[in-house]
Amino acid sequence: MVTLVLIDVPVDIDRDAARRAAAEELTDPKYRDAQPNFLQQIGQWLGEQLEKLLNGVSSVVPGGIWGVLLVLVLLIVLVVVVRLRTGKIARTSRAGGTVFGGRRQSADDYRRSAAEAAAAGRYDDAVRDRFRAVVRALEERALLDARSGRTADEAAAEAGTLLPNVAAELREGARLFDDVHYGGREGTETAYRTLTELDERCGREKPVALAAS
Repeated sequence: MVTLVLIDVPVDIDRDAARRAAAEELTDPKYRDAQPNFLQQIGQWLGEQLEKLLNGVSSVVPGGIWGVLLVLVLLIVLVVVVRLRTGKIARTSRAGGTVFGGRRQSADDYRRSAAEAAAAGRYDDAVRDRFRAVVRALEERALLDARSGRTADEAAAEAGTLLPNVAAELREGARLFDDVHYGGREGTETAYRTLTELDERCGREKPVALAAS
């Protein structure tokens, strides 16, 4: 039996040859496949930037990273509250509110109540009652039927088809009423005067059906 004995033979490679060998080795496709792609590099960079930002903020916010998370949660809650008060949800809930609650008064009674409230500086009540005077006057003229459950937007839309010259003003009046009565906004003298002018204009306007006859 013949036994082969392998003896390490030192290989002497100069510096230039070693550099060329390393460059050839790195061009192997298996190294390119192991590198992260462009999207992975961007994701990695964004993650590093976010980590730096959080670390920087946590160093000045009490509680460190937990303090930062608490601030973020509070900001989210604030955004949700603002959206509920002013966004589509708020407009939908306000649009569902009716103009009259309980027994109706005459248009003159609502006007008188609104004037008294305005003289006393209670513009919330003045705005509410002046718009009710507008709607009640339209009912008294039989331009609107006196059904219950009508919203301000519905009243403005129905009356606007018969009084097209003030249709835009009626929609604006409905918005003022909803903002104060259902939206929690404060009534103003300007809003009250706007509704007073609307009431007077509606009284002067003739419905299109009668004007054509």
